[in-house]
Amino acid sequence: MAAHGESETGILRCFGQQVRLLRTSRGLTRAELGAKLGYSEDMIASVELGRRIPRPEFIDRADEVLGAGGLLVVMKEEVARARYPAFFRDAAKLEAEAVELHVYANQAVPGLLQVEEYARVVFEMWRPLLDEETVNQRVAARLARQELFSRRPMPTISFVIEESTLRRPLGGSAVMRAQLEQILLYGQLRNVEIQVMPTDRRQHAGMGGPFTLMETSKAQRIAYVEVNEHSHLYSERPVVRGFEERYGILRAQGLTPSESLAFVQKLLGDL
Repeated sequence: MAAHGESETGILRCFGQQVRLLRTSRGLTRAELGAKLGYSEDMIASVELGRRIPRPEFIDRADEVLGAGGLLVVMKEEVARARYPAFFRDAAKLEAEAVELHVYANQAVPGLLQVEEYARVVFEMWRPLLDEETVNQRVAARLARQELFSRRPMPTISFVIEESTLRRPLGGSAVMRAQLEQILLYGQLRNVEIQVMPTDRRQHAGMGGPFTLMETSKAQRIAYVEVNEHSHLYSERPVVRGFEERYGILRAQGLTPSESLAFVQKLLGDL
């Protein structure tokens, strides 16, 4: 984990140094560059020192204003990946390119379905505590992942979510109301199916914990497992097949998509 952290910091510092060298070569102060980009002097300083992860639009504008000729833009993907915790970075890249994505969740509402308020509560409860800037970055990164729903061609996406996660009132009633409404909204999309696993089921194929299945555009099938900031991507066919079998049984054991949306609607009415 230390090596991952150093890699993340190195990417941001390298990008920041490039910005600083380009700025000084143009004879601009931080305040002057900030004025041209529409950002504060403090923001420019934070980026140059590798303390702040710049948004894609910042990078595009800085490349143009500083006449970098694509030098900054070419680093945009690596800088964007630094928004995610190190243990999730490779999975985030695969997720964004997936043609199929299937998620079993038993601890919290899946990140892809979370509203901003719910995601913020999740990250604010993180231990050891995350500083405010990191919380903001993690929330923004989580919301950015939801661009997957509007991507063309549309990926096939499904979720099996434990009833208990939908009943756990993280953040209070107002947050959960917004969260359940979001689930209903995404559940109406043609390429998305959401199923609820009732707590009273006597048979349950997901006792091994949460996992995600992905298929890439190159037909590679991958399983992703994450527990306590430790994660693993499996591509070995026998291992992935086992997760696929498990997921298929989970879907058969859960409520149907239409029953699940009706269930979520009832939960919403009870708040």
